[in-house]
Amino acid sequence: MAEKRDYYEVLGVSKTATDAEIKKAFRTTAKKYHPDMHPGDKECEEKFKEAQEAYAVLSDPEKRRQYDQFGHAAFDGSAGGGGFDFSGMDMGDIFGDIFGDFFGGGSRRSNSNGPAQGASVRLSLRITFEEAVFGCTKELEFPYKEECGVCHGTGAKAGTSPETCTKCGGKGKVVYSQQSLFGMMQNVQTCPDCGGTGKVVREKCPDCHGSGYISKKIRKTVDIPAGIDSGQSVRVKGYGEPGRNGGPRGDLLVEVTVSRNPMFERQDMNIFSNASITYGIAALGGDIRIKTVDGDIIYTVAPGTQTGTRIRLKGKGVPSLRNKAVRGDHYVTLTVQTPTGLSKEAKEALRKFDELTGGSLTKEGGAQASKEKKKGFMDKIKESFD
Repeated sequence: MAEKRDYYEVLGVSKTATDAEIKKAFRTTAKKYHPDMHPGDKECEEKFKEAQEAYAVLSDPEKRRQYDQFGHAAFDGSAGGGGFDFSGMDMGDIFGDIFGDFFGGGSRRSNSNGPAQGASVRLSLRITFEEAVFGCTKELEFPYKEECGVCHGTGAKAGTSPETCTKCGGKGKVVYSQQSLFGMMQNVQTCPDCGGTGKVVREKCPDCHGSGYISKKIRKTVDIPAGIDSGQSVRVKGYGEPGRNGGPRGDLLVEVTVSRNPMFERQDMNIFSNASITYGIAALGGDIRIKTVDGDIIYTVAPGTQTGTRIRLKGKGVPSLRNKAVRGDHYVTLTVQTPTGLSKEAKEALRKFDELTGGSLTKEGGAQASKEKKKGFMDKIKESFD
């Protein structure tokens, strides 16, 4: 049989460790090797049992004193003692903490009938693209639970009062014990009779049916900040569900959906759009009118601009949620329009233009175009005026 390891070594603490340090070390070790975290792993199961045994001794002042004096012999009978039965140890407290960590719960000793904040109420709100950029104010209507004027929030019929719950004794929680592989374990749950309040209403108020609150519709003006985007929410404190046992109300959460704009696209704080320019403006340059969220602006296009060119309008994007004085940019992609439905004169002018720029649109076909290519640029300009 393998020799038992020192209990202090098992938990990784010194012989002068405090009770709190021993408990913390056991929680860490037990969580690391718990069988639920390592199904079928015999080695982890043995290490978990080893840690449980070490904690059972070191957490008990008398057992720890005996162990410090006699070592393992204090519990196997060789030192004159009658041994020690580890299966009878109450591990409810420590395992309640561990299992709470495993499955997302809190400590088993949490005060379930103490003051608790009410739940949040969620609303959806659709706004326009421009309202999201610059912010807006909306008046919303939503259900609101107001304290019952008859029972004043107790839920009890006039002339009566809530009584202390007999199942939990007013604690709001009940303890269940069950036998497990590692001994007797305790589990703490919210009392099913009083719902954790510690009080039971025997005769309910006829107006609120025992809830203590009357639901009604109220209207509230909500400020939507500039720069908000789809999926983000505005929090209005104190307009959610009522708190429990004197706890504060929850909040109203207004989730925003921004409608699409046929002209603008948004990416974070930047705006994107397209603008068409004529063939002449693209070649010669000139002023064009561009639409932005701030209104139309005049922009000067550089000569020789190609289709697909993207220009940047600095500071014409979406404001930052944190600082509305800081804005993104507006990027505009320029598209050169190909002229259609040309008159005879316009077509002749385009042919002449094509000849001057080395193209192949001539009355005499490709041979003439080849001949023209051999002439100098200044000769072509001279001939065009002849």
